[in-house]
This record gives sequence, C-alpha cells and structure tokens, in this order.
Amino acid sequence: MNCPHTAAAPADRGAGTVVIDPMVQDLDGETARLRDAGVLARIDLLGVPAWTVTRHAEARQLLLDPRLVKDIEAWGLWQSGVVTRAWPLIGMIDAGRSMFTVDGAEHRRLRTKTSQALTPRRLEAIRPEIEKFTQELLDALDAAQGDDGVVDLKSVFAQPLPMRVVGMLMGVDESKHAMLTRQYKAFFSMLTPQDERLALLAELDVFYTDLVREKTARPTDDLTSALILAEEGGEPLTEEEVVGNLKAMVAAGHETTIGLVLNAVRALLSHPDQLRKVLAGEAGWDAVIEETLRWDTPTTHLLMRFATEDITVGDEVIRKGEGLVVSYRAIGRDIEQHGADADAFDITRPTRNRHMTFGHGPHICPGAALSRVEAGIALPALFTRFPGLRLAVPDEEITKLPVMTQNDMSAFPVHLG
Repeated sequence: MNCPHTAAAPADRGAGTVVIDPMVQDLDGETARLRDAGVLARIDLLGVPAWTVTRHAEARQLLLDPRLVKDIEAWGLWQSGVVTRAWPLIGMIDAGRSMFTVDGAEHRRLRTKTSQALTPRRLEAIRPEIEKFTQELLDALDAAQGDDGVVDLKSVFAQPLPMRVVGMLMGVDESKHAMLTRQYKAFFSMLTPQDERLALLAELDVFYTDLVREKTARPTDDLTSALILAEEGGEPLTEEEVVGNLKAMVAAGHETTIGLVLNAVRALLSHPDQLRKVLAGEAGWDAVIEETLRWDTPTTHLLMRFATEDITVGDEVIRKGEGLVVSYRAIGRDIEQHGADADAFDITRPTRNRHMTFGHGPHICPGAALSRVEAGIALPALFTRFPGLRLAVPDEEITKLPVMTQNDMSAFPVHLG
C-alpha cells in the first residue's frame, strides 16, 4: 500500500471521516474536528480506515473491554492483505512479541517484571541519579547558548534527559544514546521512506538482541537483566520477548517524557498567569504536570486495538475485525469530563488529575510514574536555574514533527534570560 506524504493539510474524506494529517500542521483543529465527529469518529490513517474514541467515559469503558485486543491477527484488513508491511504505521502495531502486543495471561507474564522494576521504592532510589542528570544538562544548556542567547531546549535538555534515565534503567551504555535517539526519531517520522523504516526496525532488533545476549552472559543490576532472569518457579521470557519489551519500552520511556517536559514549558511560557501561580507557590509542580498531561497530551493517537466481535458504542458499532485508535488529546479536552473550558490551560482545574493520558486498564503505561518523577525534577530545576526563561520565537512559529502518534516539536528555541 502506497501512502502519500504530502505537505498539504488533508481534507476530510467522506461523510464524518476525519483524515489524520501526517504532517501535523493543525493539531488543535484536528482535535476539534475529532470531538465534533462524535464519541466514535471514523478516521483515515494514511489511507487505512479505522475508528477512534474521543470521549473520556467511553474510552474508559473500551480500554477495559476484553473484546478489544492487541493481536494484529484479529484485524480484518491485515487478514485480507489490504494492509501489509508496506503501510508506514505497521511498525507501531506489529513490532514483535512484547507486553504491548498481547493480552490476558500472556500480557501479565510479560509485564510483571517491568512493573516490579518500576515500583515507587525503586523510583525513589534512582531519584538522585535523575537529579544529577538534570543538573548536568542544565549546565550544558547554559554552555550551549549562542551569541544571541538562544538555545534549543529540546535537543540540549528535554530530549537527552529521559534517554539517559531509560538507558540507565535498561543498562544501555551512554555512548549508544545518540544513536538510539536518531533511530527512534527516524522510525516515527512520516518523512522516512517505509523501506528505511523497516531497515531501522531490523537494526534495532540486532542492537537489542546483542544487548540481551551480553546481559545473559554477564547480568548486572538493570531492567534488561531482570527481564532475562526468571523468578523462582516462574516461566522465563524468550529472547524475542525480552527484545520486544526493550524496543517498545525505550521508545515509550523517552518519547513520552520529552513531550511532557516541552509541552509543560510551552504551556507555562504562553500562560504567564499560570507560571506566576506555580512560582508563587499557589499551585504545585504536580498540578502543572497533570494539567499538561490532560491539556496537551504527549501521545495524540495510540494505535491500535481490534474488535473480536461487534461492539456497540452509542449509535455506532465497531464491527468484528475493525481497528480502534485511542485519541488521547481529544479525550483530554472532553467538555463532559472537564467542563466547558476544557480547551483552557488551568493548573488549578479541579479535574486536572482525572485524565487517562497514560492509558487505563491492563495496558496502562508501566512507565507513567517514572515520567512524572522525571518531569517533577526537571521542571522546577529548569525554572529555578533560569527564572527569566522565555520563548525565542512567537509561539505560533513552533512546529510539530511529522509524527502521527506522538505530540512532539521539531525544536523549542528559548532565551535563558
């Protein structure tokens, strides 16, 4: 299937169908169109039809519904050969066997060790390391200023921080971080030709397979080794399963936090009244984090679940074999959940914690607490070090990366003040 990469914003095709723009030129407009299309909206993903859910209450129900599964073999378009490995988004659905692609008992088996490695106690134990990384990157930010005082907050600070943290947890040498960042950026970009994207996936498989074999021979105190070593009486994960978990966890573990940190800074700088509240102690940084997660979600559209039988939602029916996308950005701005001002950024909003940006149910993001800890360290440290931080360009000139699933910026130029 050939999927055009066009620089022109696509128009809606057919009655009620919203075409998801691969160039992400008008995310606010797309979010509004999805909400206007109803609780369940028909969408077009690079020529492939699917459903998406846009409301909080219905999404919560569907994320718990066992009739919706992650197994791509339940997808009618895959079974019929209409969708093949040539579709640019296939790697986000069929990325090997991992806790992200199976359900039920198999999902629990693949997820257990990851959850055990990211307990609140473990997160507190690594807090000093995250604080150290943060201070080192703040020093780098200061040193990277140009003669005009401008620096890219993303490339120098927000992007390397979560990669350092997830690399430390997985036991990935820091010398490999830049390579992994480039690989994942190219994988997610809609500008990358599909043959190159498939080659990137193969290269990542080789990298993680080599890592797993190294940790199998010489285990250390990291999550990779923990995934390899079977608990007493437990069934060990296969090499393929460990590789699949690592590949997906590194992607999710750093991409989400990049978006969270940058979106929070952007929201505060473009809402100075909200920034004054948090700097004056009238609201906590946890409130900034939760309202950012609700209002400008790091994940826009999560691909994909498949119906194993017909599922009725309101006046619509997801037919057996059809795919469902979860549009977290539209869900976060649901007026039925957050009120008529759901499009406003307000860190004192009473419903700011009532979002599902990290998912809900069995597949809730295992790294949600880690992302919150990283942002909870990075944001106050950034504004303490640089209280005069401000945008170096008008807010409307900040562009999104051409990524259909992550809410990511091309760059974020700032004056440190």
